[in-house]
Amino acid sequence: MSAVTYPDQTRYALRAGVTCLTTPAGALLLDPPRNEKLSGLGSGQLQALRTLNQGPATVSELSAGSGTEDVAGLMDRLTDGGWLSVTVRDGGRNLYSIRPFGQPPARPATRLPWRATLSKFAVLHRDSDGFVLEHPLSWCDVRIHDPRLLSLLDGFGAAESPLAVSIKSQLAADLHWCGFLVADPEEEEHDFATRSWSAVDLWFHRRSTLGERTVTWDHFGPTKWAKDSFPQPPARKPNYLGEPVSLATPDLAALRATDPTLTAVLEDRQSTRAFDDANPITCDQLGELLYRTARTRGVRSAGPGEELASRPYPSGGSVYELELYPIVRHVAGLAPGMYHYDSFDHVLRPVADPDSPAVQRLLRATSATLAEGGEPQLVLLLAARSGRVMWTYEQVAYASILKHVGVVTQTVYLAATAMGLGACAQGFSDTAAFAAAADVDELAECAVGSIIVGSPAHGR
Repeated sequence: MSAVTYPDQTRYALRAGVTCLTTPAGALLLDPPRNEKLSGLGSGQLQALRTLNQGPATVSELSAGSGTEDVAGLMDRLTDGGWLSVTVRDGGRNLYSIRPFGQPPARPATRLPWRATLSKFAVLHRDSDGFVLEHPLSWCDVRIHDPRLLSLLDGFGAAESPLAVSIKSQLAADLHWCGFLVADPEEEEHDFATRSWSAVDLWFHRRSTLGERTVTWDHFGPTKWAKDSFPQPPARKPNYLGEPVSLATPDLAALRATDPTLTAVLEDRQSTRAFDDANPITCDQLGELLYRTARTRGVRSAGPGEELASRPYPSGGSVYELELYPIVRHVAGLAPGMYHYDSFDHVLRPVADPDSPAVQRLLRATSATLAEGGEPQLVLLLAARSGRVMWTYEQVAYASILKHVGVVTQTVYLAATAMGLGACAQGFSDTAAFAAAADVDELAECAVGSIIVGSPAHGR
């Protein structure tokens, strides 16, 4: 039974996705694959469940005509089972709502001390319905309706608030039950598991994977949610101005016969951190590498206003949002600077001068990767035209982009190994510098990875 007695004004509602079927013999709560039978109910309790099917109601409203039957106890039972959303109210206004999406734990037997504060993993953000408090490992979200409650979230002992002490205690008890509070903020720093995860990483991990929060495909995965509202960003990025640089096209038939085996390149692949500047990578080698790894082999229509593409590496939904930007410091036969690889025409299009501050920042970011702080011959910066993915996918869009970065990185590694070139992927990139150098809106196109490529020094 619930250890908390909610105020009389509290409203209860069946949580999203739950259906309650009532019969003279009892009731059945449906939320596949989880269902629960309710037996031994009186007629007043059954009527209360029928009223819940019609929308939110208080215990008083649900108890109308129930006589002596324990409707409040039934609401506590369903609340503790995670079947109901609960909206706590005071003075005729909504304060906060508990919105379950999973199975709650038992309510804590003891209360947290007043020094309790939010877990470092708790995230407060605003959406179209107002403020919502989330925790990636919780079984529910807490919707904050009254902004006066926000002052309490930094700690329940010192916060000054016009709200009654009973409301503060109620909120603290509920946040404790929901898994949002810790007794001491230092406790999360003493355990390796909680200290090693950041709020951003854990939140991103949980929100981009299936679980209790996401059990249907209604708003998850390849829903094409934008199809009826926004045009799909085209498969081809508009050309940069300037004279394009033609690239060599390799003979793929000959490479099929002469390339090392897949086993050989897999076993020989390694990260190269030292390069031979006396014999740098050539423009023809760069052209071959780009052709083998990133060219657009074709575009097809998937219906009105929808384009899908084909390249040598896999891409979710065939959307192919990644663009390659070679940043050249020392490539034989090619002027230094930042270029965009036009994967449709297999040419390089000039983007920015080598001496521009943004390009210099992108080059300097490689010093931590190379031996003795060396300078790269060539950086292949990977950028994502995120709208290509986000037009199709919900919740998993950015996670899919990062997976695509991984397959491109491995494709470049293996092709470079087959060509006798060295490569070294970086685990970071300066996305602000890229946006400045490429003159793009970061929300439309952003840096998501980079790979250093060049002729390896003797012994690598």
